[in-house]
Amino acid sequence: MTASDSKARSLTVSDARGLGDRPQRVDGLERCIDAVVASYEGDAEINNLESAALPNKRAVEDAFQHLLPVIYLGFYSPRTLDRRNPRHAIAEHMYAAHVLLVDQIDRALRYDHWTGTVDPVPTEASGEEVVLQLFDALPRLRMTLNEDVRAAYEGDPSASSVEEIVFSYPSLCAITAYRIANVLYRAGVPLIPRIISEYAHSQTGIDINPGAEIGQGFFIDHGTGVVVGQTAILGRNVKLYQGVTLGALSVPRRGCNKKRHPTLEDDVTVYAGATILGGETVIGRGSIIGGNVWLVESVPPGSKLFGRGKSAGDH
Repeated sequence: MTASDSKARSLTVSDARGLGDRPQRVDGLERCIDAVVASYEGDAEINNLESAALPNKRAVEDAFQHLLPVIYLGFYSPRTLDRRNPRHAIAEHMYAAHVLLVDQIDRALRYDHWTGTVDPVPTEASGEEVVLQLFDALPRLRMTLNEDVRAAYEGDPSASSVEEIVFSYPSLCAITAYRIANVLYRAGVPLIPRIISEYAHSQTGIDINPGAEIGQGFFIDHGTGVVVGQTAILGRNVKLYQGVTLGALSVPRRGCNKKRHPTLEDDVTVYAGATILGGETVIGRGSIIGGNVWLVESVPPGSKLFGRGKSAGDH
């Protein structure tokens, strides 16, 4: 190291005055950088530098933000709209989402093939084909989400309007993310569906795995702490309150396709803090599961359970 290099790496506090955000002890910072670089020389799993070819999390989140106005245009548009002129506004967001998602899905597919997860090698059109499948599904998704909004309005007497639900309910954000992610999950896209669902999780505290099967008219009241596992199946008009867990009894070997999470049939309500576990557990149609119930067995239609799995009323 030359004398000038040594001097540059040994700036004191007084030397650094007037340098704005520049570090006051460059020598100390350089030592820290060298130590971090050296830590990449081992075989730790997080040392994977090839991950630069992975999807970009921010780009996926940006694509989701473009799809929200496509689904709820009148709630997101900064300008006046009517039924004669929505096409330009919708196209603006769909073109942007298309560019982002095609690139990110292609990245995910190529990376999965590189790691040996998928076969055969995806074509250059793979990402675009999947995105067009998603876009083809958007009219259907909008009708399903309309039923989810209707369920929220009818199920929550504190909601003063549908607009209040769309603008402010965290559960609708989580459910919208889930329904988009689920289409991509069913198409076999790696990584991207979970990025979307975990983004919603981080924003709302509601964790819905994109692999779950959920019927329309789904409503989560309050929502914080709700967990819906990957193989859970929920029928139509299911209502969950905050802190509900639809989980697994045990953790199987990776790659196991066994159903691990419960099934809730149509018109089931589960109150706050309840935990329902197991892939063979079925909650019969129209049942009510009370707060803080711990349940690992099936119950017949019309059941009412309160306390630690004890019934109240006729089954």
